Amino acid sequence: MMYAFLIAHRAELISRCRTKVALRAMPGMRERELEFGITVFLDQLIRTLQIEQTATPMRSRKVSGPAGGGQQSLSEMSASAAAHGSELLKHGYTAEELVHDYGDLCQAITDLAVETQTPITVDEFRTLNRCLDNAIATAVTEFGYLRDSQVAGQQADAMNERLGYFAHELRNHLSTATLALAVIKDGSVGLTGATGGILDRSLVNLRTLIDRSLAEVRMTAGMSVQHALFSLSDFVAEVKLAGDLEARVRGCVLFVSKVDVRLAVDADRDLLFSAVGNLLQNAFKFTHPGTEVTLNVYAVADRILIDVEDNCGGLPAGSADTLFQPFVQSSDDNRGLGLGLSISRRGVEANGGTLGVRDVPGVGCVFTIDLPRHELPRTRIESESRLFPDEVA
Repeated sequence: MMYAFLIAHRAELISRCRTKVALRAMPGMRERELEFGITVFLDQLIRTLQIEQTATPMRSRKVSGPAGGGQQSLSEMSASAAAHGSELLKHGYTAEELVHDYGDLCQAITDLAVETQTPITVDEFRTLNRCLDNAIATAVTEFGYLRDSQVAGQQADAMNERLGYFAHELRNHLSTATLALAVIKDGSVGLTGATGGILDRSLVNLRTLIDRSLAEVRMTAGMSVQHALFSLSDFVAEVKLAGDLEARVRGCVLFVSKVDVRLAVDADRDLLFSAVGNLLQNAFKFTHPGTEVTLNVYAVADRILIDVEDNCGGLPAGSADTLFQPFVQSSDDNRGLGLGLSISRRGVEANGGTLGVRDVPGVGCVFTIDLPRHELPRTRIESESRLFPDEVA
């Protein structure tokens, strides 16, 4: 009888399983992995086989459940298997390792039966397979359910954190703008003074925060990219209008090079505008007061390159690798959410391009957007190029 074989060799089977588990387990985790797993399953398997040799073999279903699953929660085996799945998830194991636990016992039983020349009947193998099937199915189901719940909880926590940051930033900028406006309305100061500058700065920060958040929502929601062919010279002119105000507020100078009116990109204009705007905002934030931020747009072979260069003094050692990660700040200036560069890279990549950074030690850094090159049809150049008409070929 198989149950007699299992009883006689119970300690040896558990030992073999422990050896296999030890090869996968983290330090100190071997006993915990077995607490709700193999030892309990083995005892339930023995009881199932014993009951099946009685006059009422169907009572074994109360212990190990029916063939093919179904009503697994009513069996003892399903309850312990669910606890086993929960325990392994809690300690960082994978679903693959969970399945291996039960496979270890199956292999140990068959190997030892061969070594001891113990015959196992077809019906006993069917019972073993049924028990393994039910235990694995329940353990994996519970493992997956709890893992999904865990991931959902982490996502909710991350979303709440981001919303909290956003609300905090929004409130700060809005409160500052409201106070500045109240002072100006009181008549004691004018729009052109320091208070007017505070109002300008607050409104610029509000616009940047909202534009950045809208771009992130679009990309996170998986909204389709709205590609269109548009003039780079017109695009840069629009970027310059927004950038000039922020440069004045930040106490630096924005220099924009001339753009060949024939150059164009096939991209989502809003996402690209947000990406370039975030790079400029980052440059204005970190460039030294009174220095220059430069925006250069040019073509090299079949590529369009958009450079944003600042005078921040250079990047801290090793920071280039983490700059584009969300919520990372590379200096002691912790204003903002640390999302701008991450959103910029995602926006550029959504348009089929790349975004990288080059450190110029002691001077600053250069962020470069790389996109496929296009050119406007000659019939569109005159009507769509207004910034530098003297460049028309």
